[in-house]
Amino acid sequence: MFSKFALVIATLLAPIAARAHHKPPPPPKSLRLYVFNCGSLDISDPERFRFKKEELATTNLSVGCYLIVHPKGTLMWDVGAVPDAVLKPGQKSALEGYATITETLESQMDKTGYEPEYIQYLAFSHYHYDHIANANLFANATWLVRKVERDAMFAPKPPDKVNPANYSALKNSKTVLIPTDDYDVFGDGTVVMKLAPGHTPGHQVLFLKLAKTGPILLSGDLYHYPEERTMKRVPTFEYDQQQTVATREAIEAFLKQSGAQLWIQHDYAANARLKKSPQYYE
Repeated sequence: MFSKFALVIATLLAPIAARAHHKPPPPPKSLRLYVFNCGSLDISDPERFRFKKEELATTNLSVGCYLIVHPKGTLMWDVGAVPDAVLKPGQKSALEGYATITETLESQMDKTGYEPEYIQYLAFSHYHYDHIANANLFANATWLVRKVERDAMFAPKPPDKVNPANYSALKNSKTVLIPTDDYDVFGDGTVVMKLAPGHTPGHQVLFLKLAKTGPILLSGDLYHYPEERTMKRVPTFEYDQQQTVATREAIEAFLKQSGAQLWIQHDYAANARLKKSPQYYE
């Protein structure tokens, strides 16, 4: 009887053991970018973005999460609006009535061979809830963060649009406080975090120099809708609206100078067209 019971337990635990000993793939020869579908935001009233519904192709916003794999290491950029733990198998999950996911970030990552515990670096465009929901999954990573953002996140009274429980594990994580406007993650100019304040005090964008795809810039919340860019609308809820205007001008100049594509992370239609993991850009 005991041997049969032990066999059943061993069978049940086998996948967990295999997962615990799973190793990430070997380093690639050149930079890769994996895009994960981290859900969507159902914005019923876009007035706080200074738009009427009829001015927008869609009021919905996408939520993107991104894994950058460099020959020297890995970086996770933005980690969703809804924690994985909220989603039950076979269901979709909504947060506060308008943030929805249908597949966990961790399950999407598993298809690539890269698990959260093996990610070397973690960074966010900024501290708002829809970019940091799964932060605790990456507590083993080195957190790359602007001091002003970290100070706000762990202040006695955190700012609006954050949920401290979703990133509490980062308080004791190994942390690098970024000292410069531009931070070259791997030291070769292919993965650079650029300070882009205004939306939040330490908001940043991510420049990637891909060998085949070419240079791209992940926008964070520099823009939400593509119409913001063409119609020059600034949301009402920016930390500093004038600073956002100045930052946009500087980033647009950088795009012209670098020839980079701008990927607006919340652009619902554009994000839907991107190939998702386990496919990747290189």
